[in-house]
Amino acid sequence: MRGVLSDRMGAALLMAPLLLFLVLAYAWPFLGVVKWSFTLPTPGLGQYQALLTDDLVQSVFIRTLRIAAIVTVASVAAAYAITVVWVRGSPAQRLVAEFCILVPFWISVLTRAFGWVALLSNRGLINTWLQSIGFISEPLALVRNEFGVIVGMTHFLIPFAVFPLASAMRSLDDRVLLAARGLGSSRMRTFWTVFVPMTRSGIIGSALIVFVFSLGFFVTPAILGGGRSVMIAELIYLRIFQSPDWGLGAAISVVLVLFVGALMALLFRYVRPKQLI
Repeated sequence: MRGVLSDRMGAALLMAPLLLFLVLAYAWPFLGVVKWSFTLPTPGLGQYQALLTDDLVQSVFIRTLRIAAIVTVASVAAAYAITVVWVRGSPAQRLVAEFCILVPFWISVLTRAFGWVALLSNRGLINTWLQSIGFISEPLALVRNEFGVIVGMTHFLIPFAVFPLASAMRSLDDRVLLAARGLGSSRMRTFWTVFVPMTRSGIIGSALIVFVFSLGFFVTPAILGGGRSVMIAELIYLRIFQSPDWGLGAAISVVLVLFVGALMALLFRYVRPKQLI
């Protein structure tokens, strides 16, 4: 009994610096933001009432949820295909897939956003090429709108969606797949009726991670949206640094943090921690 207590005390002492850092770096500043939301410009619940009545704020919330949902579906679908190649492909295919997964982590989000501007703008590479071959007569609106934001965010988030899926796929028992093939199931039917359902936890974890990241995106929507597809993070920035309306910006931040916290609770409830590694 004494040994168990000493082990627990040792673990608590090792965790204490990390917990102290989290409190000072995150919890304490967040409490200050909560205080602003109730006290600025006047004490009360006025800022939270504004969230329910302000058409601009509501439209931004709806746009953010819509873009996050689309980005989540696109990112997880693309990541699933890449992960299948990475986990179950030939050595050469695995090498190429691993290269495609890891290289994006070496490039900053700002560089990638401006790269997409160079590709999608009216005088960018895509529009210039399409016009040169006579496929279009006028440039397509590929940037400074929701389409450009979705493309840029999806490109950034695909690598983050890969790892939960890879963990789920690597934990599969190949004997189940061989049994399905032995019973006469085709490759495609085995994939959709056995392989995909068995990786469901990885799909859920991947989708929640991408969705949570999408809610707080700032740089990519600000650059590729061009101020026409404002999302929650950009709205908070505008309210605090340009309006300034610190109380409403703080209230939006609190609601966003609580919403993300609820999603993370779902993540750890329905997905085993080892499947996130």
